[in-house]
Amino acid sequence: MTLKKLTLAFVLAALGLTATAQQTLRLSLDEAQQYAVEHNATMKNADLDVKKAEMERWKTLSSMLPSVKAGFDYQNMLGYKMHMGMGGTSISIPLNPSGSFSITAAIAVTGSQIVGTMLQNIAMEMTDITRQQTEQTTRSQVKNVYVSILIMEETIGLLDSSLANLERLASTSQEAVNVGAAEQVDADKLQVQVATLRSSINATNRSLQVLRNTLLLQLGADVNTTVELSTPVEQILNVNGALAFLNESFEIEKNYNYQLLEKNEEIAKKNVNMAWMDFLPTLSAYYQYSAKTYFGKEEGMNMTPPNMVGLSISWPLLTSGTRYANIKSARIALQETQNSRKQAEDGLYVQYNQLRYDLVNALETYDIQHRNLEVSQRVFANIAEKYKYGRASSLEVTTASTDIMNAQNSYIQAVMAVISAQTALENLLNKQ
Repeated sequence: MTLKKLTLAFVLAALGLTATAQQTLRLSLDEAQQYAVEHNATMKNADLDVKKAEMERWKTLSSMLPSVKAGFDYQNMLGYKMHMGMGGTSISIPLNPSGSFSITAAIAVTGSQIVGTMLQNIAMEMTDITRQQTEQTTRSQVKNVYVSILIMEETIGLLDSSLANLERLASTSQEAVNVGAAEQVDADKLQVQVATLRSSINATNRSLQVLRNTLLLQLGADVNTTVELSTPVEQILNVNGALAFLNESFEIEKNYNYQLLEKNEEIAKKNVNMAWMDFLPTLSAYYQYSAKTYFGKEEGMNMTPPNMVGLSISWPLLTSGTRYANIKSARIALQETQNSRKQAEDGLYVQYNQLRYDLVNALETYDIQHRNLEVSQRVFANIAEKYKYGRASSLEVTTASTDIMNAQNSYIQAVMAVISAQTALENLLNKQ
């Protein structure tokens, strides 16, 4: 074999290994949620927002810390001499090249800076709450898609089973037509129903692929990754667990939205304090060290003190009522924030009651649709058995087949309604 063929074979083998090395993730629901928390782009941005808020806090805090700067100056008069006449005598003073080195440390503190640091602390806490809220939302989204995929896979299994039974009936019907024991129209009706059911399965498979792609996006995984789900839908649904949530008391302080409202009120209070800070003085202090050196043979005149300390205080006296107007404006803003918080608090309690009602209704509907699906499956099996022996018509088979598809759709919607209602209540109670 030539070198070119060996190289080509090696490349093809490498490509084949790459293709077969596609990553497969087998994840339980908890693992999928944790994977999303660690890899989801939205979560990554939320973590970065926390770091950015911390940097903003340090920027404000650093404005109150001493600043130090150093400088060096060099002067050269290019041989110029200063002449001074005294009592008829002229004195010539050479201005030799000189250099000055200085270090200055300064600090200035105002009441606004102190309050500003407090505001940045609150802003950082709000950013962290928002990050936790984003994590909660991410976990909920992963859970909804995870369950949707499981339900869709279960539905496809049920539809495949129904299709197999219907195809057998259609084949039996056609054989009966061939021997003259049945009419062609009956066989045609079953063939149309087979085609309808097969089309429904294909549509469900396409929807399933969309859901899998959505899950990859929420997980933050590579688009070529294959995800296998290991948690059964019955364990996630957990009707008894959902019923337990109905007895959970609502501790509103744990709700993230309420925590953000409280932080907004704290900011409004600090803004009132900030407005009062305009009445306080600004205090500043500095220390300077200077050293001057002449580079010539003769030492020149040095009038620069090596050490200097300064302290100043400035107090605003008259601002034409601007400061009082700022205080009143900040107080009004605080009242508006308090009113909004109280209204939102009442709304959260109303939402809590509504979500409990939604969960109760969803559980009742799920119980009905679960039983309806079981009955529809038994009815279809019964009609199919009767049709084999000529005791049921093709219309009855078609009707039973349509009923079971409708029952499956209703069952899917009922399961998702329970998951959605339970997740919404979990989020409100912050129980995830």
